[in-house]
Amino acid sequence: MTKLSVNINKIAVIRNSRGGNMPDVLLAARRIEGFGAEGITVHPRPDGRHIRYDDVRELKKLVTTELNIEGNPIDSFTDLVLEVVPAQVTLVPDAANAITSNAGWDTIANREFLTAKIAEFKAKGIRVSVFVDPVPEMVRGAKECGADRVELYTEAYARDYHKDREAAIAPYVAAAEEARRCGLGLNAGHDLNLDNLAYFAQRIPWTDEVSIGHALISDALYFGLESTVHQYLNQLK
Repeated sequence: MTKLSVNINKIAVIRNSRGGNMPDVLLAARRIEGFGAEGITVHPRPDGRHIRYDDVRELKKLVTTELNIEGNPIDSFTDLVLEVVPAQVTLVPDAANAITSNAGWDTIANREFLTAKIAEFKAKGIRVSVFVDPVPEMVRGAKECGADRVELYTEAYARDYHKDREAAIAPYVAAAEEARRCGLGLNAGHDLNLDNLAYFAQRIPWTDEVSIGHALISDALYFGLESTVHQYLNQLK
């Protein structure tokens, strides 16, 4: 079954809006794991507007499933990941002022840079996933850079799902098949939710992991955190 990794950035956003430690990001991570999620994802940004570097250090001490750290591998991020040594690092080409991730890597144009970064992380035993658009050429490029996995950027799928779900999933199936041909693991994330997740998992059942944050934490406001994690896990069965 595809694993569920929960991105807890939005919990940190609420905490940071008032200062102090409410809600407690570390407690939330422990509870989410206890409710059955198979991973915790964080995406620290240089301005510290949600998850902070110190949060990542503390999470490493308590996460018992898989810690996945996402981000643009600038020097400070690279140093953090090499210090913490998570199970997985996901390389995302977001600008410092990006509200959220909005594009995958051009793995051809950035081959030299990505190859060097991936080698650096893998030397520490960290699994490396590269965030890409659903384009087979970009998937092959990630393989040539030395990546272990790709994460398909699913914003377009989510946006078009209710218009024509077969057309929306088609490029993702093609990219996922290319990943499988290349021997790459497969992750997916961005705007996956309770409406569109099950179909994605049904059409691409070899997906290793989905990373979901904004929708899941939003749903938790209505359903409660435990019920919401269970609902997302059920979508993946």
